[in-house]
Amino acid sequence: MQSIKIGSSDIFASRFAYGCMRISDDRSRGKRAIHAAVDAGYTLFDHADIYGGGKSESLFGEVLRESPGLRDRILVQSKCGIRLADNNGPQRYDFSREYITRSVEGSLSRLRVEQLDLFLLHRPDYLMSSHEVAESFATLKQTGKIAHFGVSNFSTTQFELLQSAVAEPLLVNQVEINLHNVDALRNGVLDQCQRLEVTPQAWCPLAVVAYPAWGSQLTGEDEARIRAELERQSAVYEVETWLIALAWLLRHPAGISPIIGSTTPERIAAAAGALDIDYAREDWYSLFEARNGESVP
Repeated sequence: MQSIKIGSSDIFASRFAYGCMRISDDRSRGKRAIHAAVDAGYTLFDHADIYGGGKSESLFGEVLRESPGLRDRILVQSKCGIRLADNNGPQRYDFSREYITRSVEGSLSRLRVEQLDLFLLHRPDYLMSSHEVAESFATLKQTGKIAHFGVSNFSTTQFELLQSAVAEPLLVNQVEINLHNVDALRNGVLDQCQRLEVTPQAWCPLAVVAYPAWGSQLTGEDEARIRAELERQSAVYEVETWLIALAWLLRHPAGISPIIGSTTPERIAAAAGALDIDYAREDWYSLFEARNGESVP
């Protein structure tokens, strides 16, 4: 597995992160998936406090307890900020100092770790006070609960606002990037990542290819064009179509880190094959054209 530097820090992680959102759906299968990821060379494991209602973090904590020495070989990342509907209100976002602190402490307890290597704000809180978040981050850093910080699903202006208040560099922006959702190519997020040395992590990197895209706006005709081009390139590179979709992301100079969320051990290991594809610029644009249904202007 290839390694990359995370943002402007001095820490390195596997190019692919392993996404733990679904590991608690089936405990035995989830544990096998975690071990398969470790065996395949994944060193960054992505969590969130809401995944499985906290059960995904708890299951991962069990694996760490059962596997002496594993914690020292991996990086653990988690996120907070999404509050589901409850007796106090509707589904909402919360970057208040109290909620961030409580969420971090909950994640540490469930994961059975003393420190998170990376902590991300999950989705932008429209009521975010950048200075309140900065104060929360500073306290979490000083108390040793968090080593590094990042964000998820932030626009360029939201990123700049928070970074203006936070003393240390934000290392990650985790956003949806796939053949359906190419917003990051157009809205400046990937440009900002290159300029500031921020690692873009891609969630749902295989949407359209391995599973339906979230909120898909593609027509049947669009999907047929994409499928035909993927199959053409699959024959050229002699790999499966889903590996072409990953190679398409890897080709971008921002250094995209796809998050692999499969719980199938063979698929978890096979994803690394995309790193061996010497993917041509012309094929990147051919797939982009198939996705758009027209050539670039």
